[in-house]
Amino acid sequence: MTSPLNAPHHSATEQDEDTPYDHGPAGGWGSLKGVSRIFAEEKSSPVAVKVLAGLNKPKGVMCSSCAWAKPKDAGPVEFCENGAKATLWELDSHRAGPKFFAAHTVSDLRDWHDHDLEKAGRLTHPLRYDAGSDRYVPVSWDTAFEEIGASLNALDDPSSAVFYASGHAGLEASYLYALYARAMGHQNLPQSSNMCHETTSVNLKNVIGTPVGTCTLEDFDHCDAIFFFGQNTGTNSPRFLHVLKKAVKRGCKVVTFNPLRERGLIEFTDPQNPVQMTVGKPTQISDKYYQVRPGGDIAVLTGLIKCVLDAEAADPGKVIDYDFVREHTRGYDDTIAAVQSYTWEQIEQQSGLTRAMIQEAADIYISAENVIGIYGMGLTQHVNGWLNLGMYVNLLLMRGNIGRLGAGISPVRGHSNVQGQRTVGIGEKSAHMPADKLKALFGIDAPTENGMNAVHACEGIIEGKVKAMVSLGGNLLRALPDRERMEALWPKLDVTVHIATKPNRSHLFPGKVSYILPCLGRTDKDIQNGVPQAISMEDTFSHIYGSIGQAEPPSDQLLSETAIVARMAKATLPANPHLRWDDWTANYDLIRDLISKTFPDDFANFNDRLHEPGGFYRGNPARDRQWKTESGKAEFTAPTTLSALGQEPDGDKVMTLVTLRSNDQFNTTIYGFSDRLRGLKGTRMVVLINRDEMERLGLEEGQSVTLRCAVEDGNYRAVSGLKVTGYDLPAGCVAGYYPELNPLVPLGYHEKNSQTPAYKGTPVEIVS
Repeated sequence: MTSPLNAPHHSATEQDEDTPYDHGPAGGWGSLKGVSRIFAEEKSSPVAVKVLAGLNKPKGVMCSSCAWAKPKDAGPVEFCENGAKATLWELDSHRAGPKFFAAHTVSDLRDWHDHDLEKAGRLTHPLRYDAGSDRYVPVSWDTAFEEIGASLNALDDPSSAVFYASGHAGLEASYLYALYARAMGHQNLPQSSNMCHETTSVNLKNVIGTPVGTCTLEDFDHCDAIFFFGQNTGTNSPRFLHVLKKAVKRGCKVVTFNPLRERGLIEFTDPQNPVQMTVGKPTQISDKYYQVRPGGDIAVLTGLIKCVLDAEAADPGKVIDYDFVREHTRGYDDTIAAVQSYTWEQIEQQSGLTRAMIQEAADIYISAENVIGIYGMGLTQHVNGWLNLGMYVNLLLMRGNIGRLGAGISPVRGHSNVQGQRTVGIGEKSAHMPADKLKALFGIDAPTENGMNAVHACEGIIEGKVKAMVSLGGNLLRALPDRERMEALWPKLDVTVHIATKPNRSHLFPGKVSYILPCLGRTDKDIQNGVPQAISMEDTFSHIYGSIGQAEPPSDQLLSETAIVARMAKATLPANPHLRWDDWTANYDLIRDLISKTFPDDFANFNDRLHEPGGFYRGNPARDRQWKTESGKAEFTAPTTLSALGQEPDGDKVMTLVTLRSNDQFNTTIYGFSDRLRGLKGTRMVVLINRDEMERLGLEEGQSVTLRCAVEDGNYRAVSGLKVTGYDLPAGCVAGYYPELNPLVPLGYHEKNSQTPAYKGTPVEIVS
């Protein structure tokens, strides 16, 4: 590996001008062009304009893309480029109905690109897989539910069934789904968070007593500094850029640590500001931007803490909030001793940054009264993600930056309701939906043994223990690690059921009995017994919003997610007068009443507050400095290593792989082939690598190479046909797109406590 501190082409603080990058700011005309392109491609109807005009506003549609907040005082436009893409993608004028599936075998469709599969259009009819013709064929809803119920009841053990949820479905369907699983006798409820922020749910709970971030939107009006670790705002949560612009304008400092230089955290032009769009200058977002080596965040945080300790030694009693530390925390002395055991030479080598750079960032932290710590999957998708989060919390605790206005720890969640689904019970632990409440409300004896998360479910499939997979949305097979192994095993399942709006790759590996059940989308009108229904979701700041669909459904054959879950449950479970599936389907208010009774501290008066502007806040004990940990205090975490990597690159050709999402993508959905904000377009089959490493390895621009996983566990994993592309990255790493490179990540290579796949730190070898 080229020395990260002595590379001729790469600098941790300056752009390599001879590699691709977007020369313009995030937002601006590029954003408008991106929306216009997808609007034209989807042949969007006039109702699309109506939906977008009310998107993320009270009694409108809540965006089905990211989980960013919806402000109390809504502006004329409350959607971003990615939100518009997601909305227009769902309002697709194309249809994937019986004629489409009659024309294509499942085997043929496996050769289609993910983008083309979803471009086939909205699903219109329930479908059953026919093995003889290798096609999905139309079937009646009654037959579908009858056979699904019979197939699930035929399982020898209900715990051999797994119910996955993607993070899209509203709280109402999600609550019933979680209830259905437990009434059936299992808690196998993996969720899309298992692939991204489960590290947060498990490890924040351990150290501060809450599984979610402590900030609200209000905090950004009062912070003096915002630190970013491993979060790409421009692509993953573009509406956040408006908040950052406002904060920067009033003097807030922004410091970013990330392996790639992402345009959204460098500069931003507000597409809603005519002056800035024409004669004005872009807003410079980050005061300091450091390209840390993948897995080097622990080293950076260790260095920052050492700088805080030095500042305190130079000015005793003025830097560290010892009153807060003594009253509210535990483990401070052991943590400081461990931090001080590491040398600056070790920190520089592991982080790829100099001591002066880290000191520069620390000076901003120390001078700021209130600091918010932002992070994304750059911290969570590592084997030692637990320590990434523990060290970040350590830094904030030292100056009392958790539990007061303008400060806190703030993970930015991905899917629009991924956090909310966990809040109402989708999760493998009894704590996610207390058995005593289910006994009191429904008279059922819910299981108390923990179920399976996504990795455990896949291990169960490998071992032959899992026999059925039901998916409430999503494209699970495409999102998983070790995808080729999983695709080979999926058809051996007895039952696979997909509740979906569009065809995707997961549908193309049917089990022995397999159904696709088409559902209403977030934008579609949901009418039950002649009455329009609202659904709800939770944002990244623990605020709850109602959402009302505006568009006519693409087919009169579609059912809502809530109705599908309820009818599946009714077909599977024995009769129980307390399980009123038909009544709940007819009136979603009744489901929200159940949620209030099950989780009274979070959802009191749920129906009355459903459409409250800005959403209603369900609260967070850590925000009030109530620590729901075993000790009753916030826990300092002593570092045991400076690397978040589970396996350091070994040998001249082994590099650390970082997987990425493009600007034209949301999770596994590929809207197009332009990664505009990185200056890339065309094929997604690329491997990005810095020019110093290209020279060292003898690679040429455009050369076709293979990446091979360097984790030796008896399984060969490789992806071929990747185009070498010089890019501004730290030494010792390569980058490429998710989900194309998921086959390189072993199922067992995951975060220590949560089993989140290590998509940001897998060792690979370049084979030319």
